[in-house]
Amino acid sequence: MALMTGEQYIESIRKMHMQVYMFGKKVEHPVDDPILRPSLNSVRMTYDLAQKPEYQDLMTATSNLTGQQVNRFTHIHQSAQDLVKKVKMQRLLGQQTAACFQRCVGMDAFNAVYSTTYEIDQKYGTSYHENFKKFAAYVQEHDLTVDGAMTDPKGDRSKAPHEQEDPDLFLRVVERRPDGIVVRGAKAHQTGALNSHEIIIMPTISMGPEDKDYAVSFAVPMDAEGIFMIIGRQSCDTRKLEGSELDVGNAEFGGVEALVVFDDVFVPNDRIFMCGETEFAGMLVERFAGYHRQSYGGCKVGVGDVLIGAAAVAADYNGCAKASHIKDKLIEMTHLNETLYCCGIACSAEGHATASGNYIIDLLLANVCKQNVTRFPYEIARLAEDIAGGVVVTAPAEADLKDPKLGPYVEKYFKAAPGVSVENRFRILRLIENLTLGTAAVGYRTESLHGAGSPQAQRIMIARQGNLPMKKELAKKIAHVKE
Repeated sequence: MALMTGEQYIESIRKMHMQVYMFGKKVEHPVDDPILRPSLNSVRMTYDLAQKPEYQDLMTATSNLTGQQVNRFTHIHQSAQDLVKKVKMQRLLGQQTAACFQRCVGMDAFNAVYSTTYEIDQKYGTSYHENFKKFAAYVQEHDLTVDGAMTDPKGDRSKAPHEQEDPDLFLRVVERRPDGIVVRGAKAHQTGALNSHEIIIMPTISMGPEDKDYAVSFAVPMDAEGIFMIIGRQSCDTRKLEGSELDVGNAEFGGVEALVVFDDVFVPNDRIFMCGETEFAGMLVERFAGYHRQSYGGCKVGVGDVLIGAAAVAADYNGCAKASHIKDKLIEMTHLNETLYCCGIACSAEGHATASGNYIIDLLLANVCKQNVTRFPYEIARLAEDIAGGVVVTAPAEADLKDPKLGPYVEKYFKAAPGVSVENRFRILRLIENLTLGTAAVGYRTESLHGAGSPQAQRIMIARQGNLPMKKELAKKIAHVKE
Protein backbone atom coordinates (compact mmCIF):
# COMPACT_ATOMS: atom_id res chain seq x y z
CA MET A 1 0.00 0.00 0.00
CA ALA A 2 1.27 3.50 -0.88
CA LEU A 3 1.68 6.26 1.67
CA MET A 4 -1.71 7.60 2.73
CA THR A 5 -2.76 11.13 1.90
CA GLY A 6 -3.99 13.35 4.69
CA GLU A 7 -7.58 12.94 3.56
CA GLN A 8 -7.23 9.14 3.46
CA TYR A 9 -5.88 9.28 7.00
CA ILE A 10 -8.87 11.31 8.21
CA GLU A 11 -11.28 8.83 6.63
CA SER A 12 -9.42 5.85 8.10
CA ILE A 13 -9.88 7.28 11.60
CA ARG A 14 -13.53 8.04 10.83
CA LYS A 15 -14.11 4.33 10.10
CA MET A 16 -12.86 3.26 13.53
CA HIS A 17 -15.23 2.62 16.42
CA MET A 18 -13.39 4.26 19.31
CA GLN A 19 -15.13 4.81 22.63
CA VAL A 20 -14.51 8.47 23.50
CA TYR A 21 -15.95 10.46 26.40
CA MET A 22 -15.69 14.18 27.10
CA PHE A 23 -17.56 16.45 29.53
CA GLY A 24 -19.44 13.44 30.91
CA LYS A 25 -20.87 12.38 27.55
CA LYS A 26 -19.92 9.95 24.82
CA VAL A 27 -18.59 11.66 21.68
CA GLU A 28 -20.42 9.99 18.82
CA HIS A 29 -18.34 11.48 16.02
CA PRO A 30 -14.86 12.43 17.35
CA VAL A 31 -13.52 13.24 13.87
CA ASP A 32 -16.04 16.06 13.47
CA ASP A 33 -16.09 17.36 17.05
CA PRO A 34 -14.96 21.02 17.06
CA ILE A 35 -12.86 20.60 20.20
CA LEU A 36 -11.12 17.44 18.98
CA ARG A 37 -10.76 18.11 15.25
CA PRO A 38 -7.75 20.48 15.46
CA SER A 39 -5.70 17.69 17.03
CA LEU A 40 -6.61 15.40 14.14
CA ASN A 41 -5.54 18.11 11.69
CA SER A 42 -2.10 18.18 13.33
CA VAL A 43 -1.60 14.47 12.69
CA ARG A 44 -2.90 14.93 9.17
CA MET A 45 0.05 17.26 8.52
CA THR A 46 2.43 14.31 9.03
CA TYR A 47 0.71 12.65 6.07
CA ASP A 48 0.34 15.75 3.90
CA LEU A 49 4.03 16.70 4.12
CA ALA A 50 5.09 13.13 3.26
CA GLN A 51 3.30 13.59 -0.09
CA LYS A 52 5.33 16.67 -1.01
CA PRO A 53 8.54 15.99 -3.01
CA GLU A 54 10.47 18.75 -1.23
CA TYR A 55 9.93 17.10 2.16
CA GLN A 56 10.22 13.41 1.31
CA ASP A 57 13.84 13.12 2.42
CA LEU A 58 12.81 14.18 5.93
CA MET A 59 9.30 12.72 6.06
CA THR A 60 9.98 9.27 4.58
CA ALA A 61 12.62 6.53 4.78
CA THR A 62 13.37 3.11 3.33
CA SER A 63 12.16 0.35 5.64
CA ASN A 64 14.71 -2.16 6.89
CA LEU A 65 11.83 -4.63 7.17
CA THR A 66 10.23 -4.40 3.72
CA GLY A 67 12.59 -2.32 1.60
CA GLN A 68 9.67 0.00 0.80
CA GLN A 69 9.26 3.74 1.26
CA VAL A 70 7.55 4.41 4.60
CA ASN A 71 6.59 7.41 6.66
CA ARG A 72 9.50 8.21 8.98
CA PHE A 73 7.16 8.03 11.96
CA THR A 74 6.96 4.24 11.39
CA HIS A 75 10.67 3.78 10.64
CA ILE A 76 13.27 1.81 12.59
CA HIS A 77 16.33 4.08 12.74
CA GLN A 78 19.22 2.62 10.73
CA SER A 79 21.91 5.28 11.22
CA ALA A 80 22.87 8.39 13.12
CA GLN A 81 21.71 10.32 10.06
CA ASP A 82 18.23 8.82 10.53
CA LEU A 83 18.25 10.20 14.08
CA VAL A 84 19.27 13.64 12.82
CA LYS A 85 16.56 13.61 10.15
CA LYS A 86 14.01 12.69 12.80
CA VAL A 87 14.80 15.88 14.77
CA LYS A 88 14.72 18.01 11.62
CA MET A 89 11.37 16.48 10.66
CA GLN A 90 9.96 17.27 14.09
CA ARG A 91 11.10 20.88 13.90
CA LEU A 92 9.48 21.21 10.48
CA LEU A 93 6.16 19.87 11.76
CA GLY A 94 6.26 22.14 14.81
CA GLN A 95 6.73 25.08 12.45
CA GLN A 96 3.81 23.97 10.28
CA THR A 97 1.30 23.33 13.07
CA ALA A 98 2.43 25.33 16.16
CA ALA A 99 1.00 22.36 18.06
CA CYS A 100 1.72 18.79 19.09
CA PHE A 101 1.48 16.52 16.04
CA GLN A 102 1.31 13.47 18.31
CA ARG A 103 3.17 10.76 16.37
CA CYS A 104 6.58 11.11 18.05
CA VAL A 105 5.63 8.93 21.02
CA GLY A 106 4.71 6.03 18.73
CA MET A 107 7.93 6.37 16.73
CA ASP A 108 9.96 6.40 19.94
CA ALA A 109 8.11 3.36 21.26
CA PHE A 110 8.78 1.58 17.96
CA ASN A 111 12.51 1.93 18.29
CA ALA A 112 12.71 1.21 22.02
CA VAL A 113 10.59 -1.95 21.72
CA TYR A 114 12.52 -3.10 18.64
CA SER A 115 15.88 -3.25 20.40
CA THR A 116 14.56 -4.41 23.78
CA THR A 117 12.61 -7.36 22.36
CA TYR A 118 15.75 -8.48 20.54
CA GLU A 119 17.69 -8.63 23.79
CA ILE A 120 14.87 -10.41 25.66
CA ASP A 121 14.81 -13.05 22.93
CA GLN A 122 18.58 -13.43 23.13
CA LYS A 123 18.33 -14.28 26.82
CA TYR A 124 15.12 -16.30 26.94
CA GLY A 125 14.59 -17.66 23.43
CA THR A 126 11.19 -15.94 23.23
CA SER A 127 9.60 -14.74 19.99
CA TYR A 128 8.89 -11.14 21.02
CA HIS A 129 11.22 -9.61 18.44
CA GLU A 130 9.60 -11.51 15.58
CA ASN A 131 6.19 -10.51 16.93
CA PHE A 132 7.22 -6.90 16.92
CA LYS A 133 8.80 -6.99 13.46
CA LYS A 134 5.57 -8.42 12.01
CA PHE A 135 3.56 -5.73 13.76
CA ALA A 136 5.93 -2.99 12.57
CA ALA A 137 5.77 -4.26 8.98
CA TYR A 138 1.97 -4.25 9.19
CA VAL A 139 1.98 -0.65 10.45
CA GLN A 140 4.38 0.42 7.70
CA GLU A 141 2.44 -1.37 4.98
CA HIS A 142 -0.81 0.35 5.94
CA ASP A 143 0.82 3.68 6.92
CA LEU A 144 -0.82 3.70 10.34
CA THR A 145 -0.49 6.12 13.22
CA VAL A 146 0.60 4.41 16.45
CA ASP A 147 0.37 5.81 19.97
CA GLY A 148 3.01 4.87 22.53
CA ALA A 149 1.70 4.50 26.07
CA MET A 150 4.02 4.32 29.06
CA THR A 151 2.63 6.44 31.92
CA ASP A 152 0.46 4.61 34.45
CA PRO A 153 -1.70 6.47 37.02
CA LYS A 154 0.80 5.10 39.63
CA GLY A 155 -1.32 5.69 42.75
CA ASP A 156 0.96 5.98 45.81
CA ARG A 157 4.36 6.88 44.33
CA SER A 158 6.16 5.45 47.38
CA LYS A 159 4.95 1.93 46.57
CA ALA A 160 5.84 -0.57 43.84
CA PRO A 161 3.09 -1.74 41.46
CA HIS A 162 2.36 -4.95 43.41
CA GLU A 163 2.15 -2.98 46.69
CA GLN A 164 -0.65 -0.62 45.59
CA GLU A 165 -3.92 -0.74 47.49
CA ASP A 166 -5.67 -0.90 44.11
CA PRO A 167 -3.70 -3.35 41.90
CA ASP A 168 -5.03 -1.74 38.71
CA LEU A 169 -3.16 1.55 39.21
CA PHE A 170 -0.42 0.07 37.06
CA LEU A 171 -1.60 -1.75 33.94
CA ARG A 172 -1.28 -5.50 34.49
CA VAL A 173 -2.01 -8.98 33.20
CA VAL A 174 -5.12 -10.37 34.92
CA GLU A 175 -5.47 -13.57 32.92
CA ARG A 176 -3.13 -15.79 30.89
CA ARG A 177 -4.77 -17.92 28.20
CA PRO A 178 -3.36 -20.32 25.59
CA ASP A 179 -4.10 -17.79 22.84
CA GLY A 180 -3.04 -14.63 24.68
CA ILE A 181 -3.46 -12.46 27.77
CA VAL A 182 -6.13 -10.22 29.29
CA VAL A 183 -4.99 -6.86 30.69
CA ARG A 184 -6.57 -4.29 32.99
CA GLY A 185 -5.54 -0.79 34.01
CA ALA A 186 -5.07 2.60 32.38
CA LYS A 187 -2.51 4.82 30.73
CA ALA A 188 -2.61 8.53 31.61
CA HIS A 189 -1.70 11.69 29.69
CA GLN A 190 -1.96 9.88 26.35
CA THR A 191 -1.13 12.40 23.64
CA GLY A 192 -2.78 11.53 20.36
CA ALA A 193 -4.34 8.21 21.39
CA LEU A 194 -7.61 9.57 20.05
CA ASN A 195 -6.08 9.99 16.60
CA SER A 196 -4.18 6.69 16.42
CA HIS A 197 -4.98 3.41 14.73
CA GLU A 198 -2.93 1.31 17.17
CA ILE A 199 -1.44 1.68 20.64
CA ILE A 200 1.81 0.19 22.00
CA ILE A 201 1.82 -0.40 25.77
CA MET A 202 5.05 -0.33 27.77
CA PRO A 203 5.83 -0.59 31.51
CA THR A 204 6.41 2.75 33.19
CA ILE A 205 9.19 1.98 35.73
CA SER A 206 11.90 -0.53 36.55
CA MET A 207 10.40 -3.57 38.25
CA GLY A 208 11.31 -6.41 40.58
CA PRO A 209 10.28 -10.07 40.46
CA GLU A 210 7.11 -9.38 42.47
CA ASP A 211 5.89 -7.09 39.68
CA LYS A 212 5.85 -9.80 37.03
CA ASP A 213 2.23 -9.16 36.05
CA TYR A 214 3.04 -5.51 35.39
CA ALA A 215 6.08 -6.09 33.16
CA VAL A 216 4.04 -6.22 29.96
CA SER A 217 4.32 -4.70 26.50
CA PHE A 218 1.95 -5.25 23.61
CA ALA A 219 -0.01 -3.60 20.79
CA VAL A 220 -3.75 -3.51 20.14
CA PRO A 221 -6.05 -1.44 17.89
CA MET A 222 -7.42 1.69 19.53
CA ASP A 223 -10.96 0.44 19.03
CA ALA A 224 -10.32 -2.99 20.59
CA GLU A 225 -13.10 -4.22 22.85
CA GLY A 226 -12.66 -2.95 26.41
CA ILE A 227 -10.74 0.24 25.54
CA PHE A 228 -12.27 3.65 26.14
CA MET A 229 -10.90 7.16 26.49
CA ILE A 230 -11.71 10.10 28.77
CA ILE A 231 -10.52 13.34 27.17
CA GLY A 232 -8.58 15.77 29.38
CA ARG A 233 -9.56 19.42 29.86
CA GLN A 234 -7.40 22.15 28.39
CA SER A 235 -7.34 25.86 29.12
CA CYS A 236 -9.70 27.75 26.79
CA ASP A 237 -10.87 24.50 25.12
CA THR A 238 -14.52 25.52 24.89
CA ARG A 239 -13.61 28.61 22.89
CA LYS A 240 -13.66 26.21 19.95
CA LEU A 241 -17.41 25.89 20.45
CA GLU A 242 -18.05 29.63 20.21
CA GLY A 243 -17.72 29.98 16.45
CA SER A 244 -14.87 32.49 16.56
CA GLU A 245 -11.74 31.56 14.65
CA LEU A 246 -9.94 34.68 15.90
CA ASP A 247 -10.51 34.04 19.61
CA VAL A 248 -9.11 30.50 19.42
CA GLY A 249 -5.65 31.69 18.38
CA ASN A 250 -4.83 28.59 16.34
CA ALA A 251 -8.10 27.46 14.81
CA GLU A 252 -6.70 24.73 12.55
CA PHE A 253 -4.25 22.77 14.69
CA GLY A 254 -3.99 21.54 18.26
CA GLY A 255 -3.28 18.60 20.56
CA VAL A 256 -5.34 16.43 22.86
CA GLU A 257 -4.68 14.24 25.90
CA ALA A 258 -6.66 11.31 27.22
CA LEU A 259 -6.88 8.78 30.00
CA VAL A 260 -7.01 5.46 28.14
CA VAL A 261 -8.77 2.75 30.15
CA PHE A 262 -8.18 -0.97 29.49
CA ASP A 263 -11.17 -2.75 30.95
CA ASP A 264 -10.15 -6.42 30.55
CA VAL A 265 -8.73 -6.17 27.03
CA PHE A 266 -7.64 -9.34 25.21
CA VAL A 267 -4.18 -9.34 23.56
CA PRO A 268 -3.36 -12.21 21.18
CA ASN A 269 0.01 -13.95 21.53
CA ASP A 270 1.44 -12.50 18.32
CA ARG A 271 0.90 -8.94 19.63
CA ILE A 272 2.83 -9.49 22.91
CA PHE A 273 6.34 -7.99 23.16
CA MET A 274 7.09 -8.56 26.87
CA CYS A 275 5.25 -10.58 29.47
CA GLY A 276 6.87 -11.01 32.86
CA GLU A 277 10.54 -10.35 32.04
CA THR A 278 10.86 -7.80 34.82
CA GLU A 279 14.60 -7.24 34.46
CA PHE A 280 14.02 -5.74 30.98
CA ALA A 281 11.35 -3.27 32.08
CA GLY A 282 13.97 -0.71 33.10
CA MET A 283 15.81 -1.09 29.79
CA LEU A 284 12.64 -0.42 27.83
CA VAL A 285 11.78 2.60 29.98
CA GLU A 286 15.28 4.06 29.68
CA ARG A 287 15.45 3.63 25.91
CA PHE A 288 11.97 4.98 25.24
CA ALA A 289 12.59 7.94 27.55
CA GLY A 290 15.88 8.66 25.80
CA TYR A 291 14.31 8.67 22.35
CA HIS A 292 11.43 10.83 23.55
CA ARG A 293 13.74 13.30 25.27
CA GLN A 294 15.59 13.62 21.97
CA SER A 295 12.25 14.33 20.25
CA TYR A 296 11.72 17.45 22.33
CA GLY A 297 14.83 18.96 20.78
CA GLY A 298 12.87 19.06 17.52
CA CYS A 299 9.14 19.49 18.11
CA LYS A 300 9.37 22.14 20.84
CA VAL A 301 11.91 24.06 18.76
CA GLY A 302 9.54 24.19 15.79
CA VAL A 303 6.73 25.50 17.97
CA GLY A 304 9.23 27.92 19.51
CA ASP A 305 10.01 29.24 16.02
CA VAL A 306 6.33 30.17 15.63
CA LEU A 307 6.16 31.81 19.06
CA ILE A 308 9.31 33.83 18.40
CA GLY A 309 7.85 34.92 15.07
CA ALA A 310 4.57 35.89 16.74
CA ALA A 311 6.42 37.95 19.36
CA ALA A 312 8.36 39.74 16.62
CA VAL A 313 5.15 40.51 14.72
CA ALA A 314 3.53 41.74 17.94
CA ALA A 315 6.47 44.13 18.39
CA ASP A 316 5.96 45.38 14.83
CA TYR A 317 2.24 45.87 15.40
CA ASN A 318 2.85 47.61 18.74
CA GLY A 319 5.25 50.00 17.02
CA CYS A 320 8.22 49.11 19.23
CA ALA A 321 10.25 46.71 17.05
CA LYS A 322 13.22 49.09 16.92
CA ALA A 323 13.58 49.37 20.70
CA SER A 324 16.90 47.90 21.81
CA HIS A 325 15.40 45.89 24.66
CA ILE A 326 12.88 44.27 22.26
CA LYS A 327 15.67 43.29 19.89
CA ASP A 328 17.64 41.87 22.80
CA LYS A 329 14.68 39.80 24.00
CA LEU A 330 14.14 38.35 20.54
CA ILE A 331 17.84 37.47 20.38
CA GLU A 332 17.58 35.73 23.76
CA MET A 333 14.52 33.77 22.63
CA THR A 334 16.35 32.67 19.49
CA HIS A 335 19.44 31.72 21.48
CA LEU A 336 17.42 29.55 23.85
CA ASN A 337 15.48 27.90 21.03
CA GLU A 338 18.57 27.10 18.97
CA THR A 339 20.30 25.72 22.06
CA LEU A 340 17.49 23.18 22.37
CA TYR A 341 17.94 22.28 18.72
CA CYS A 342 21.69 21.89 19.20
CA CYS A 343 21.02 19.36 21.96
CA GLY A 344 18.60 17.40 19.78
CA ILE A 345 21.07 17.27 16.90
CA ALA A 346 24.02 16.47 19.16
CA CYS A 347 22.45 13.45 20.86
CA SER A 348 21.41 12.22 17.41
CA ALA A 349 24.79 12.68 15.75
CA GLU A 350 26.40 10.77 18.62
CA GLY A 351 23.96 7.87 18.20
CA HIS A 352 25.13 4.27 17.90
CA ALA A 353 23.82 0.87 16.92
CA THR A 354 22.13 -1.40 19.46
CA ALA A 355 22.57 -5.19 19.48
CA SER A 356 19.48 -5.44 17.29
CA GLY A 357 20.98 -3.14 14.65
CA ASN A 358 18.77 -0.09 15.04
CA TYR A 359 20.28 3.16 16.24
CA ILE A 360 19.83 4.80 19.60
CA ILE A 361 20.78 8.32 20.63
CA ASP A 362 23.49 9.22 23.09
CA LEU A 363 21.43 8.87 26.27
CA LEU A 364 23.40 11.38 28.34
CA LEU A 365 23.01 14.11 25.74
CA ALA A 366 19.32 13.23 25.24
CA ASN A 367 18.74 13.77 28.94
CA VAL A 368 20.64 17.07 28.81
CA CYS A 369 18.40 18.03 25.88
CA LYS A 370 15.22 17.35 27.84
CA GLN A 371 16.56 19.02 31.00
CA ASN A 372 16.96 22.22 28.97
CA VAL A 373 13.47 21.74 27.52
CA THR A 374 12.04 21.78 31.05
CA ARG A 375 13.27 25.38 31.36
CA PHE A 376 13.84 27.21 28.09
CA PRO A 377 10.29 27.16 26.63
CA TYR A 378 9.06 28.78 29.85
CA GLU A 379 11.54 31.62 29.42
CA ILE A 380 10.70 31.95 25.72
CA ALA A 381 7.00 32.13 26.67
CA ARG A 382 7.71 34.73 29.37
CA LEU A 383 9.60 36.91 26.92
CA ALA A 384 6.85 36.55 24.32
CA GLU A 385 4.28 37.75 26.86
CA ASP A 386 6.63 40.59 27.86
CA ILE A 387 6.97 41.77 24.25
CA ALA A 388 3.26 41.38 23.44
CA GLY A 389 2.16 43.37 26.48
CA GLY A 390 -0.81 43.02 28.81
CA VAL A 391 -3.23 43.29 25.91
CA VAL A 392 -2.46 39.63 25.14
CA VAL A 393 -4.86 38.72 27.97
CA THR A 394 -7.17 41.73 28.05
CA ALA A 395 -8.15 42.15 24.39
CA PRO A 396 -11.91 41.96 23.80
CA ALA A 397 -13.57 39.10 21.95
CA GLU A 398 -14.11 38.99 18.20
CA ALA A 399 -17.81 39.53 18.89
CA ASP A 400 -16.98 42.92 20.44
CA LEU A 401 -14.78 43.84 17.48
CA LYS A 402 -17.61 43.01 15.06
CA ASP A 403 -20.42 44.51 17.15
CA PRO A 404 -22.09 47.55 15.50
CA LYS A 405 -22.01 49.59 18.70
CA LEU A 406 -18.82 48.36 20.37
CA GLY A 407 -16.73 47.72 17.26
CA PRO A 408 -15.87 51.35 16.51
CA TYR A 409 -14.64 51.82 20.09
CA VAL A 410 -12.55 48.64 19.94
CA GLU A 411 -11.09 49.80 16.63
CA LYS A 412 -10.37 53.25 18.05
CA TYR A 413 -8.76 52.27 21.34
CA PHE A 414 -6.84 49.17 20.25
CA LYS A 415 -5.23 50.81 17.26
CA ALA A 416 -1.43 50.70 17.42
CA ALA A 417 1.13 50.97 14.59
CA PRO A 418 0.01 52.77 11.41
CA GLY A 419 -1.32 50.50 8.68
CA VAL A 420 -2.00 47.56 11.02
CA SER A 421 -5.63 46.50 11.42
CA VAL A 422 -6.92 45.82 14.91
CA GLU A 423 -8.12 42.42 13.71
CA ASN A 424 -4.60 41.39 12.64
CA ARG A 425 -3.18 42.68 15.90
CA PHE A 426 -5.71 40.59 17.82
CA ARG A 427 -4.94 37.52 15.70
CA ILE A 428 -1.28 37.61 16.65
CA LEU A 429 -2.06 38.31 20.29
CA ARG A 430 -4.46 35.37 20.41
CA LEU A 431 -1.82 33.09 18.88
CA ILE A 432 0.62 34.12 21.62
CA GLU A 433 -2.09 33.55 24.22
CA ASN A 434 -2.83 30.11 22.73
CA LEU A 435 0.82 29.04 22.94
CA THR A 436 1.56 30.43 26.38
CA LEU A 437 -1.74 30.14 28.26
CA GLY A 438 -4.32 28.39 26.07
CA THR A 439 -4.80 24.91 24.64
CA ALA A 440 -1.36 24.81 23.00
CA ALA A 441 0.32 25.57 26.35
CA VAL A 442 -0.40 21.94 27.26
CA GLY A 443 2.13 20.85 24.66
CA TYR A 444 4.52 23.78 24.75
CA ARG A 445 4.79 24.44 28.48
CA THR A 446 3.54 21.69 30.80
CA GLU A 447 4.47 18.87 28.44
CA SER A 448 7.94 20.42 28.16
CA LEU A 449 8.19 20.09 31.93
CA HIS A 450 6.66 16.65 32.54
CA GLY A 451 6.51 14.89 29.16
CA ALA A 452 9.10 12.10 28.72
CA GLY A 453 9.72 12.31 32.46
CA SER A 454 9.81 15.12 34.98
CA PRO A 455 12.97 17.24 35.46
CA GLN A 456 14.21 15.03 38.29
CA ALA A 457 14.06 11.96 36.04
CA GLN A 458 16.57 13.55 33.68
CA ARG A 459 18.82 14.63 36.55
CA ILE A 460 18.92 11.07 37.83
CA MET A 461 19.96 9.84 34.38
CA ILE A 462 22.54 12.62 33.98
CA ALA A 463 24.07 11.64 37.32
CA ARG A 464 24.07 7.98 36.30
CA GLN A 465 25.56 8.55 32.85
CA GLY A 466 27.84 11.53 33.53
CA ASN A 467 30.84 9.29 34.31
CA LEU A 468 32.10 11.33 37.26
CA PRO A 469 34.82 8.78 38.21
CA MET A 470 36.44 9.20 34.78
CA LYS A 471 36.39 12.98 35.17
CA LYS A 472 38.00 12.70 38.60
CA GLU A 473 40.81 10.65 37.10
CA LEU A 474 41.35 13.27 34.40
CA ALA A 475 41.74 15.95 37.06
CA LYS A 476 44.10 13.84 39.14
CA LYS A 477 46.25 13.10 36.11
CA ILE A 478 46.57 16.77 35.14
CA ALA A 479 47.30 17.75 38.76
CA HIS A 480 49.86 14.87 39.18
CA VAL A 481 47.94 13.52 42.16
CA LYS A 482 49.52 10.35 43.53
CA GLU A 483 47.42 8.12 45.80
